[in-house]
Amino acid sequence: MNSSASPSVSNTPYDAVVIGAGAGGLCAAARLVAAGKKVLVVESRDRVGGRASSEQIDGFTVNIGAIAIELGGVFEETFAAVGVPLDLREPNPATVFYIDRKVINVAKGGWGMLLGGFTKQAAKIGAKFADARAGDLPEAKLTTQEWLAQYTKNETVHAIFRNLCAAIFAVNSDELPARAFLTYFAVKGAFKRFGFCPRGTVGLWNDLADGIRQRGGEVWLNAPVTALHVADGRATALDVTVDGVTQRIATRSVISNIGPTATVALPGAEAFGSAYVAQARQMPKPAANIVINFATQTRLIDVPGLVTFGKTRRLCNMGELTATCPELAPPGWHMYVAYAVPKPALGDFDEKAEIEASLQDLRDEFPGFAQAKMLSIRVMRDAWPAQRSCAGFDMPQETPLANLWHVGDAVKDYGDGGTQACAYTGREAARRAVALLASDAVPA
Repeated sequence: MNSSASPSVSNTPYDAVVIGAGAGGLCAAARLVAAGKKVLVVESRDRVGGRASSEQIDGFTVNIGAIAIELGGVFEETFAAVGVPLDLREPNPATVFYIDRKVINVAKGGWGMLLGGFTKQAAKIGAKFADARAGDLPEAKLTTQEWLAQYTKNETVHAIFRNLCAAIFAVNSDELPARAFLTYFAVKGAFKRFGFCPRGTVGLWNDLADGIRQRGGEVWLNAPVTALHVADGRATALDVTVDGVTQRIATRSVISNIGPTATVALPGAEAFGSAYVAQARQMPKPAANIVINFATQTRLIDVPGLVTFGKTRRLCNMGELTATCPELAPPGWHMYVAYAVPKPALGDFDEKAEIEASLQDLRDEFPGFAQAKMLSIRVMRDAWPAQRSCAGFDMPQETPLANLWHVGDAVKDYGDGGTQACAYTGREAARRAVALLASDAVPA
């Protein structure tokens, strides 16, 4: 695990200070240092990666949240910008469905093959995906469950769609706008290629943080922001506490990766204005999930990628990470991560009951789970959610402060999801910051 360098304080303002070293924050910082800017990343925890990091448990490298990192897009662009290789191993097949204890590989047959065995309306549903690609999308208030119910009542099909909503967006199909679901799966191309890092997901963020440092940027860990300072409608400085000492860090721009709700909770955030503060507290809808990490000495299913389930109580998908990255576990062990989404995912729920329902799904699907070694069960909710806001309920990246932008999964592009969405927001915030810094440099 990389440790932070000793903080250096300069009288010269940073071009940008990034609050939070999650996916969005690190991607923004990487883009900015690649553009030659003086950048500081401050992170309150002792590791980078945020809700897509990793920890060591009994000799296993266990991921905290996200595991699958998309290939062929903005992530690769960002890593390349600072000369860092993207250390991922790509499973093949990448995804399959596991329904009635049968593996269904839809890589070639698509939606028609997946749905055709369960409903006569498969062609009609497939046509609606084609309509979505052409721009014909449902009205925003219609949920995915309501949209699907127009075409089929088949319980297995509804279960598949529920688990797709849960796997990508950490919500149930009756909580996700159909417009967001179709935008992701029909318009954006739906997570076609991805890989796992053989050092745990944190390995990628350590690499990116090193790339930022090598380009002259700074990354401070155990360094929470304790106040925001504003003058004339712009953020001018941040108070950062390191080793019990608070330092005031001057900056020309700020990028926040802690989410709008946490940002407006900072002392000094009243400068955003009461209307914006109220919006940031009320508009985002944090989504919850349950992450179950476990290991077995007998392989449960011969699939190297991600498995999405059919009819389950709460379990939506699962991956055997050691199928592609055996070094994540001690010899002789198969390590899995399973994701479940509670009901509701956008409101309060009985944590104990939801965990038990998720574990019962694993027992029902895989008899061998009874002999599993449990590594961790993490409920991601509230201030540490699976997604800071459900797709379709995101806030803009811009704020009332002309030089402060948000990144992360509460300000995603419409219908986007996952760490790729965070990386995209990082790219866009960096572009805005570079443009503002350039305009400030032009003599009046």
